[in-house]
Amino acid sequence: MHSPVDSPPHATGPGIALRVAAALVPPTALLLVLVAVSWDPLMALDGDIARTTHRWAVAEPDLTQAFRILTDWVWDPWTMRALVAVAVLWLVLHHGAWWLALWLTAACLLGSLLSQGIKAAVDRERPVWPDPVDSAHFAAFPSGHAMTAAVACGLLLWLLRLYGAGRVLWRSALAVAVVSVVGVGLTRIWLGVHWSSDVLGGWLLGALTVALTVASYARFRGTGAPR
Repeated sequence: MHSPVDSPPHATGPGIALRVAAALVPPTALLLVLVAVSWDPLMALDGDIARTTHRWAVAEPDLTQAFRILTDWVWDPWTMRALVAVAVLWLVLHHGAWWLALWLTAACLLGSLLSQGIKAAVDRERPVWPDPVDSAHFAAFPSGHAMTAAVACGLLLWLLRLYGAGRVLWRSALAVAVVSVVGVGLTRIWLGVHWSSDVLGGWLLGALTVALTVASYARFRGTGAPR
C-alpha cells in the first residue's frame, strides 16, 4: 500500500458515491415505512422465516452455539468499532491524515446514533419464543449488529481503496467483509433475536451511511480544506 502523508492517492470525486446513496434511499425509506406501519405481508414473511430458523436453531444446538460465538465476539458491534478505531489510529500516527480519521470516526458515531434513533422511533418488538436460544434487548428494527458490520466493513474497504491496496489484499478483504456482513445478519435471524427485515434494514442503512460518508469526504477534499 502507498504511504501518503496528507491525503490518499486514490481518492475520487463524490459522483459514484452520491449515485449509490441516491439508489439506496428509496428501498431504505420504503422498508422503514412498511415496518413502522406493520404491513401485513411483510410481517407474515418475517414470521414464517423466524419460525423456520428457530426450529433449526433448537434442533442444531452445536451450530447455534457456534453462531452465538460469532455474533457475540467475532462480529459483535464493539469488535467492528475496534477495527475502525485501529484504522483511525493508523491514519493519524502513520500518515497524519487527521481529517480522514475524523471522517471515519464521525461515520461510526452517525451510524450508531441513526440505529438507536430509529430503534426508539419504530419501537418494534423482537421475536419472543417459549424456548429461546439467545436473548437481546431494546427494539428490533434495525439490527444494530448488521448495520454496524456494514458500516465498519464498508469504511475499511473504502480506506483500502484510497490507499491503493494490492489485488490480493483487496480481494481477501472484500471476501472477509462480505462473509462478515452477511454472516452476522444470518446469525441474528438464526438465533431468533431479529426479524429478517430488521437485518435487511441494518444492511441498507449501513450501506447508505458508508455511501454518504464517501461522498461527503470526496466533496470536502475538493473544497481545498486541509486534509
